[in-house]
Amino acid sequence: MPLRLWTLDVAREQSFTDEHLDRWVSLTGQSGYDGIGLYLEHRFAYPSAPWAHGEGCITPEQVARLEQKFPQVQIIPFINVLGHMEGFLYTEQGKRFAEERFKGLSACPSNPEFRQFVERLVDDTITSFKSDLIHLGGDETSQLGKCPACALRHKEELYGEHVGALARRVLEAGRRPAIWADMLLEHPVAMNLIPKETLLFVWEYFDDPQPAAEMLRNAGFEVVLCPTLHTYNSAWLNLRQSERNIRSMIHEPNFCLTTWEYGMMGNVETLRPAIVAAGVGNPDLMDAYEQGHAKHWARLMGVELVDSGPTFAEGRHRSSLRSRLLLYGNPFLASHMHAESLSGPAGELALRIAKEAEFYTPDNNFMCVTMLVSKAIEFVRLADQARQSYAQGLPGIAVASLAPCRVIFDDLERFAVANRLNAGGSRADEFRCRQAKAHVERVIRRVRDFGAGQLGYMPSWETITDPRFTPHDQGNWWRINAWGEELA
Repeated sequence: MPLRLWTLDVAREQSFTDEHLDRWVSLTGQSGYDGIGLYLEHRFAYPSAPWAHGEGCITPEQVARLEQKFPQVQIIPFINVLGHMEGFLYTEQGKRFAEERFKGLSACPSNPEFRQFVERLVDDTITSFKSDLIHLGGDETSQLGKCPACALRHKEELYGEHVGALARRVLEAGRRPAIWADMLLEHPVAMNLIPKETLLFVWEYFDDPQPAAEMLRNAGFEVVLCPTLHTYNSAWLNLRQSERNIRSMIHEPNFCLTTWEYGMMGNVETLRPAIVAAGVGNPDLMDAYEQGHAKHWARLMGVELVDSGPTFAEGRHRSSLRSRLLLYGNPFLASHMHAESLSGPAGELALRIAKEAEFYTPDNNFMCVTMLVSKAIEFVRLADQARQSYAQGLPGIAVASLAPCRVIFDDLERFAVANRLNAGGSRADEFRCRQAKAHVERVIRRVRDFGAGQLGYMPSWETITDPRFTPHDQGNWWRINAWGEELA
């Protein structure tokens, strides 16, 4: 029987209330989808692992309430059993499961404690969800074979035996297992160890998915083709990139639209028209934003901004501007890497587009996304002005350029809070904004204290803005001896 699904990413610090979840499950049933996948990772209150989930995660009680209220919509758990375990691995109780110490997102399939742990997670999921389908994840396990125990075995065996055993566990419970197909495509020998009843989700966001799908079908598996809304690699949503991707798969009998990463000031509510359009079989996403100012806003943010210059152009990786501004604890990385573009004509064009989009925002959810873009550009330009003044031996003017940056992150923090309350947005974003402001204040103090040569030398701008800057460490030994970060 054909299957038409979409996934709601609740794993990236999201915090969805009952009201938020009701809106999404209701929309699922009204938009041509058979079910909604809740992509959980560590953001589910697994009864067997009370230490593993943070505040505001999805609970079994919420799932039971949704299943009772919306019996016509299948609510499908998307969990993880090997890769994408980072939310577990970076807790004190879960760190013993990691494939590599201090790095990565994969657990160790050779660790008997981890196998027992993940078996309990699967059992919790089967108990908590009525869905016929239990999605076990299994994607992006690039760390296979890194630990000494795993290095003694073939990657195909490591993967196939671990995931295959869990798939059989699901089958024995009377449910159907599903996994992402990327690792089977990379390690095809592992297909021999996976039950043929397993439904394979082929995610392909850029290229033709048909060769991979045909290979898996020939091996005896049923497949689901999975395009995405290109949010993770954009300031908001790359509309044309998303349209191309959806158009290549929308007429497949088994179809799953994926939506990822609403953190770093993203907002899933702004994707609602696009999600509905894909559900009813319309790949023309621009037409989906047809009410009031929404269409003009979508063209500005999803097309014109993308064409404004290299910072916002289509790409394959997570948005570099958003990541550098908020993810790494040093917003000056955004200026170091994007000033050449954003301080020139391309930046002026992008800022004009963002300011025009502010005027056309349909509601506060759209405003949050818009403000991230305009504030990021303003920060990059102000920080670059400070850099130039610092290089000219004018620390006072550099400080004056940096002073308004504190307000930028105050403003972004307010929008991050509103995003969380209105749309179930990231709980971490408001803290990221606070950390960014605190670092700006730290750099202002450093420029005042050391920007006139008080150390007997002038630290480079990249050095004095780094969180690890240490006065009198002129050689930046914390950077030169990078091997020390491995704590070997």
